Amino acid sequence: MTTPILVHETRLKAPHRRFRDVTVEVKRDRDGVLRLLANEPLQPYPDRFQDHLWHWAKERPSQVFLAERRPGKEGWASITYAEAADQVSHVAQAVAERNLSTERPILVLSGNAIEHQVLGLAAMCAGVPYASISVAYSLVSQDLSKLKHITKLLDPGLVYAADAARFARALTIPEMQGREIVVGTPSGDVPHATPFAKLLAGGSAAALKQAADKVGPETIAKFLFTSGSTGIPKGVIITQRMINANMKMFEQVWPFVVERPPLLVDWLPWSHVFGGNHNIGQVLRSGGTLYIDDGRPLAGEFERTLRNLRELSPTMYLNVPKGFELLAPVLANDLDLCKRFFADLDAMFYAGATLPQHLWDALTTIARRERPHDPPSMISSWGLTETAPGSLALNRHDAEIGNIGPPLPGQEVKLVPNGGKLEIRVRGPNITPGYWRMPDLTRQAFDDEGYFITGDAVAFVDERDASRGFRFNGRVVEDFKLSSGTRVHVAEVWARARQALGPLVFDVVVAAPDRDDLGLLIFPPAGRPIDDVYRDALRKALRQMNSGITASSRAIARALVLKEPPSLDAGEITDKGSLNSRGIRERRAVDVARLYDHADPEVIKP
Repeated sequence: MTTPILVHETRLKAPHRRFRDVTVEVKRDRDGVLRLLANEPLQPYPDRFQDHLWHWAKERPSQVFLAERRPGKEGWASITYAEAADQVSHVAQAVAERNLSTERPILVLSGNAIEHQVLGLAAMCAGVPYASISVAYSLVSQDLSKLKHITKLLDPGLVYAADAARFARALTIPEMQGREIVVGTPSGDVPHATPFAKLLAGGSAAALKQAADKVGPETIAKFLFTSGSTGIPKGVIITQRMINANMKMFEQVWPFVVERPPLLVDWLPWSHVFGGNHNIGQVLRSGGTLYIDDGRPLAGEFERTLRNLRELSPTMYLNVPKGFELLAPVLANDLDLCKRFFADLDAMFYAGATLPQHLWDALTTIARRERPHDPPSMISSWGLTETAPGSLALNRHDAEIGNIGPPLPGQEVKLVPNGGKLEIRVRGPNITPGYWRMPDLTRQAFDDEGYFITGDAVAFVDERDASRGFRFNGRVVEDFKLSSGTRVHVAEVWARARQALGPLVFDVVVAAPDRDDLGLLIFPPAGRPIDDVYRDALRKALRQMNSGITASSRAIARALVLKEPPSLDAGEITDKGSLNSRGIRERRAVDVARLYDHADPEVIKP
C-alpha cells in the first residue's frame, strides 16, 4: 500500500523561472584590494519580520504554516496561519506584561517545534529578543559549561523548554534561579514552572500595543550563538533589518521562492542561522509550509527523515552534505520515494561544506533520470551567522560543483589579498552590529571601513566575470606554514583527505604548523575497531591520495588515529559536527608530538 503525498492547500504551478541574473561590478584598488557590488540595487523590504504572519493570516487563513510529529501519535500536528496569528498575539500579550527586555531576554533550550516558533514570533512582536540555543548544550554536554556561560551573558528573564522532565538537569542549575521557567509539558522535576498554556491565555493588549509600536528595523530580534575558533559561544546580535534585508536579497536572485508557496521538509536547527533565519524566513515570507523533520542525518535517525519524505514533496530541499550522502542511495533504489521527492522540487540546496564529486554526480544523474526535461537545480550559498545568513548565493542552473555564487544585491564585498588567497569581507544591511556584551570582540570583527572580517577566503570561478560566482577557498586563519616557510592551504588538504578516506573516518585534522611535513589526526567512526586491518586500510587510502603529489604542503606524510572522540565541552566540535582544528591541535599537543615521533608504532606512514 502506498502512502499518499501530502500537498499544499494552495499549490501553485511551478515557477516560470528559478533564477534572476545579476551582473557584478568589480573595482581594483592600487593595493590589489577588489571591491564588488551587484549592479541590481536591493529593493525595499519590511521593517518587521513578524508582519508577514498577519498578512498571510488574512490572505490564507487556512494555509498550514507549521507541522510537526508528536511522540506517540500518528500523522502530523499542524497550525494554520490564522491559528498561528491568534496564538502569537496572545503569547505576545503575556510577554509584554512581563519584566522582559533586551537586557532580560528569552532563552529557548529545546529544538524546533510549533510552540518554539510561536514564542519566538511573540517575542519579536513585543520587542523582546530571544535566543534559541543548541539542544546539545543542555542534553549532551557533561558540565553544561556553554549553557551556564550563555545564561550569565544574556541574563534571561524567561527560560523555555518544551519538556520539563527531559530538560530538568539544565533547568535546575544554580544559574536558573530567579528566572521564570516556562515549559510545554510540566513535570515534578522542575517545580514552580509556568505552563506554556498560561502564556497562550494572553495578557495585556494595551501593554503589547505600547511595546509593538516601538519595534523597528534596528530592534534586536534575536541572539544566535556561534563558537568560532575560540570554543566560547558568542552572542551574535540579529536585528529586524538584518533578517528582512537578507530575505529580500535571496528573493531577488531566487524568484522561485516567492512565485509559489514553498513547502519545506526541514530539520536544520533554529539555533543556527540557516534554519532559524533563512528556512523559516523563506516560508513565512512567501506564505508557505514548513514540515519540521524529526529526523537528522545520523545513524538511527535518518529513517524518520525518509518516512517524512515518503509522504511529502518539497519544493526546495536543504541539507548538509552528510544528509545528501545518506539520501542519494535511497533515491537511486527506492523509485516510489524518488518520484515523490522530485515531484515538485525546484532546487536541492547544500551548505556547510562542498559536496564530493561522486555525490554531486549521483544526485544530478538521479534528478535527470526522474525529470529529464526539467531537473531541479543544485545550488549553494555562502555566509555566516553574522551575515544573517547569506552574502553570496548561486543563481545559475548549470553551475559547477562548489560554486557559492556571486554577491547578493545590496551586499558590498571586499576581497583582500592574504597569504596567496583572497580574504572576503562584507558590509551591508544584513551584517550584525556586533557581539552581545563583548565590545572587544566586536571592535576586532570590523576593519577601518566597517567591513566585517570573516576570515574566509574565496576564489573566482571565472576571473573575467565575477557574476559567474566564487568557490570557497578555506579559512585564512586556519592556514599555517611548515618549517620550510611553505604555506599550507588547510581546506584543500582537508577536502582531499575526506574524499580519499571516506567512510574510514568520522573526520580529520590537518597538522601541524612549523613541522617538516603534513600529518593527519584521525577521528575514527564510532564503534570502529582500531586494529591492524583498519590501519592498513587507512595506509592504502592515504597512499592513493598522495599519488602524483610531491609537494610537502599537499602530501600526507603521517597519520595518527585518536582514541578519544572530539569533545563538545572542550570546544573541539560544534553541535553541527564541525571540528575546531586549531583548538584540537592545541588541546591535544601530546598527540601532535606523537604524530611526529618517528619511533611511535601507532603512527601510520603511507
